[in-house]
Amino acid sequence: MKKLFTFLFIACLSLAVYAGDKDRKGTTGADQLLIPVGARGIATGGAFIANLTGLESIYYNPAGLDVTAQTEAMFSYLNYIADINMSYFAAATSLGDVGSIGLSIKTMSFGDIPITTADFPDGTGSTYSPSFIVLGLTYSKVITDRISVGTNIKLINETIVNTSATGFGIDVGVQYRFDNRLSLGVALKNIGPNMKYSGPDLQTSTSIPGSFIGTGGGTFEITAEEFQIPSYFELSVAYAYPFNEQNSLVIASTYTANNSLEDLFLFGLEYSYLNTFFIRGGYDMLVENSDESIYGFTAGAGISYQIGDQIGVGFDYAFREVKDFPSSNHIITVKLMF
Repeated sequence: MKKLFTFLFIACLSLAVYAGDKDRKGTTGADQLLIPVGARGIATGGAFIANLTGLESIYYNPAGLDVTAQTEAMFSYLNYIADINMSYFAAATSLGDVGSIGLSIKTMSFGDIPITTADFPDGTGSTYSPSFIVLGLTYSKVITDRISVGTNIKLINETIVNTSATGFGIDVGVQYRFDNRLSLGVALKNIGPNMKYSGPDLQTSTSIPGSFIGTGGGTFEITAEEFQIPSYFELSVAYAYPFNEQNSLVIASTYTANNSLEDLFLFGLEYSYLNTFFIRGGYDMLVENSDESIYGFTAGAGISYQIGDQIGVGFDYAFREVKDFPSSNHIITVKLMF
């Protein structure tokens, strides 16, 4: 119990330090770090911080990676907003008593964007496509039958033609299981130094004011301002209720304390039949200015099938309501377990 009280005390202190600040909206970058992955996690509103295990836990709470203690691979595709799409691939394996290790990559697709200049404001006829990539290395370990911990180290790169910014962030998480039903989870996300754009495209050649005719021009470089990555803290509780040997229900709630947005309450549930067929739902709500949230309800379904004694396959689908945009989010995830 002393460990539990210490755990809760640290969690409360962290909530105070990382309280939401809506006045800092637009002051951070690398917002691709905030785009969730995995159809199961999205369908349950991102609330399964305390009990999510396997590869999807890399994003939500890396402490859950070692709980399943097997080899997994997954691919997820998200139809985001404004013709932006996201692809995510991850693989992990158990190292026995040492723990589990995983690798992940998230890429964004923006399509072809017309190049415009001061001389050609309507476009030069050429296009460019930004490259946003997040690479992750995750380690997780089950400490006792109740406690698991994990960390995820991320390399972040944004490239726009010849201008780029590179940084890194760290996620840390803990899951505590009181028993087979009640779980508590804590995760601290995207802790890292500031990022800054640089590159030859920020250089411009110009004439020097006051110089004589025939004097060569000069070159100046725009100095981009540094920006923070969007860190936040999450505290979650989950409860699993088995109706009988065939039917069960899991409900969860998470409080998210952002450093540059309003805080969030997340709610999610999952019904399973024979631990094979799943129906999910969720909702996220801003603590302040709830009417300004562009996201609403989430829902989804999934199937997990065992082939023989060694191989398992899974397919999940999720839908997330998006307001003020012509289409909502659709997510598919395919998993292989062996």
